[in-house]
Amino acid sequence: MVNSNWNMKKLLVGLSLSALTMNACFAQKNVAPVISATSPSNANMSTERLHKIDNLLQGAVDNKWTNGLVALIIRNGKVAYYKSFGYKDTENKKVMQKDDIFRIASQTKAITSVAIMVLYEEGKFLLDDPISKYIPEFSNPTVLNTFNAKDTTYTTTPAKREITIRNLLNHTSGITYAQTGNGPMNSIYAKNDISSGLENHQKVLADDIKKLAKLPLLHNPGEKFTYGLSVDVLGYLVEIISGMSLDDFLHLRILQPLGMHDTYFYLPAAKHNRLVNLYLVDSAGQLNKSKGYFIRNGNVMKDYPKTKGIYFAGGAGLSSTVMDYAIFLQMLLNDGEYNGKRLLSRNSVRMMTMNQIGELNMDDYYKFGLGFRIATEKASAMMPLQQGTFSWGGYFSTVYWVDPKEKIVGLLYRQLDEDKHEDELGDKFKVLVYQAISD
Repeated sequence: MVNSNWNMKKLLVGLSLSALTMNACFAQKNVAPVISATSPSNANMSTERLHKIDNLLQGAVDNKWTNGLVALIIRNGKVAYYKSFGYKDTENKKVMQKDDIFRIASQTKAITSVAIMVLYEEGKFLLDDPISKYIPEFSNPTVLNTFNAKDTTYTTTPAKREITIRNLLNHTSGITYAQTGNGPMNSIYAKNDISSGLENHQKVLADDIKKLAKLPLLHNPGEKFTYGLSVDVLGYLVEIISGMSLDDFLHLRILQPLGMHDTYFYLPAAKHNRLVNLYLVDSAGQLNKSKGYFIRNGNVMKDYPKTKGIYFAGGAGLSSTVMDYAIFLQMLLNDGEYNGKRLLSRNSVRMMTMNQIGELNMDDYYKFGLGFRIATEKASAMMPLQQGTFSWGGYFSTVYWVDPKEKIVGLLYRQLDEDKHEDELGDKFKVLVYQAISD
């Protein structure tokens, strides 16, 4: 009887220890990775095969495709490749550093989209609410019917439906871009002094969005994918719902919790020397400092990060480092959590990174989610990246992608106005990343 009780006690202790071990293993498996420096082999990538990337990127500098660049590859939360090449200032021979700061332009959109989803998770609104519920100026939208290029007059017809918050997140609102969008709409936006978010930093976002709301749409909401100022509207929505500026909300709720200490709309003076110069490859193939972009009324705004602006565009305007933005992307790859801080639930991240435009097409290979381009099976057949990879970039040749199946975060940052080799270099970089996977 004694032996029987003793054996039973041993069995129960053994089972308890086994359960604890299993729970510990399960917990360990579900810990959200924090980016760490390591050898490529620990990230299951080949050191030898990663060296091929060096030749590609140094070649881009040598051939004057770019003044310089920074590349970062993270796999399973581990840094597999992190290097800089060339110069941030070719004339003064200032060597590019890995922590130099780049104008990331439209990469601002993903951060604003996360801000929207943070508020969505607090029950502040539903994604299919009409935006006019919160910004009344968007009531009774109209669609452009005819346009007279000679005097920029136009006629409109009533829109079939109102713009929803989801339409703004997935760029099906019918709102296009100022300066770089549709021809007639460029003229209409210019006549009404609508900003792209990059050229006039002494205005106020609310004023621009209220004017934009009264202008015609390019098409009915939900009918087409049209890239444009939709996320700038969402930036203003963040301000309305939160009661603070977009700048303050992003810093309080996203940038500071993640430890993104080098991401700003307007850089502190102490960090001005880390801003990479903007370059332009001219028609003769020569690399020169850009004199500016979107030059209107004599304004040249290439150095806007060094100004003390008050315009916080939801769709553009932030400057950041490669590593700062990698932390943001790793948070998304971790299903909304990073370094013990949860910004979003995994289901919100799932929604953001799945097809949200249905049968509409962004192009032949990609769909669009709530803030990101989504690779289809067709895209995965054309390139090594897996179906479901989400990505985007910025006007000045900064690009990123996240492959949830391969657990890869990839970033390639340059600083160019009108990059003639952006697609070629970016695609070759991706090919060389995937050929280095060793598991």
